[in-house]
Amino acid sequence: MSKKNYAGIPDKYARIDEAKVVLIPVPYDGTSTWQKGADKGPDAFLNASENMELYDIETRSEVYKKGIYLAPPVTEDSSPEKMVEAVYKTTKNYIKQDKFVTLFGGEHSISIGSIRAFNESFEDLTVVQLDAHADLRPEYEGSKCNHACALHEASKNTNLLQIGIRSMDVSENDHMDENQVYFAHDLYEDWQDDAIGQMTPNVFITIDLDAFDPSIMPSTGTPEPGGLFWYETLEFLKMMFKKKNVVGFDIVELCPNKDEKSSDFLAAKLYYKMLSYKFKYQDYNEEDEDE
Repeated sequence: MSKKNYAGIPDKYARIDEAKVVLIPVPYDGTSTWQKGADKGPDAFLNASENMELYDIETRSEVYKKGIYLAPPVTEDSSPEKMVEAVYKTTKNYIKQDKFVTLFGGEHSISIGSIRAFNESFEDLTVVQLDAHADLRPEYEGSKCNHACALHEASKNTNLLQIGIRSMDVSENDHMDENQVYFAHDLYEDWQDDAIGQMTPNVFITIDLDAFDPSIMPSTGTPEPGGLFWYETLEFLKMMFKKKNVVGFDIVELCPNKDEKSSDFLAAKLYYKMLSYKFKYQDYNEEDEDE
């Protein structure tokens, strides 16, 4: 990966000492089992980000002016376990610097490390997983750090909510709390309110891009029919940022296709929208507290 500023923003907004946000790229694709290419996801995401217009109409903000530092990528790939440890240490380091830490993968196994770091740093953490797949296997293909195991540790150590699930192995039933799963085929009118009600105050969001319907997000490792759509997803994200303290997030599983660029742009727009919500509603809440 070439070193450049996120979204081509001016240097004064990209310095670590001034930035409120840290973006950690993790170009890892060591355990995927069908389509390869998630290691190219961070570069495709950054290239698309350079072509976004940086004024967000909905929030009437230019969130990049809060400062977004593009960290050196985590490139450890000698084993899934060592990659997870490297992600954990890097994430923990920036959390300790009082940054709003975000990550872009890579495959979903990177989230084992990021969630571990956030769970150690914030009390009573809820992890909200938007995903087509349950990812709850305790081990797969000889590793506990496989992409199919991405949320197993979180299911044991955090308050895990799973949104949009529509594919799983029968063995994952043993590790799933169905009271905290919102299956894609069974989303009802008030599901978002009910999900918010199950969250603790501190929330970490992990988004596998295959949560989206493949009609709007075809470029992912295992596209599953029947997924989430753009505005319903933004509505849910906005509710979380309004009502909870979102402490960080990661986005994974962009598998870029040179002939299909809309997926890259969706990922870029999604990341920027989430930052826009974070700082609009964080600033608003802080003003309320001051009053």
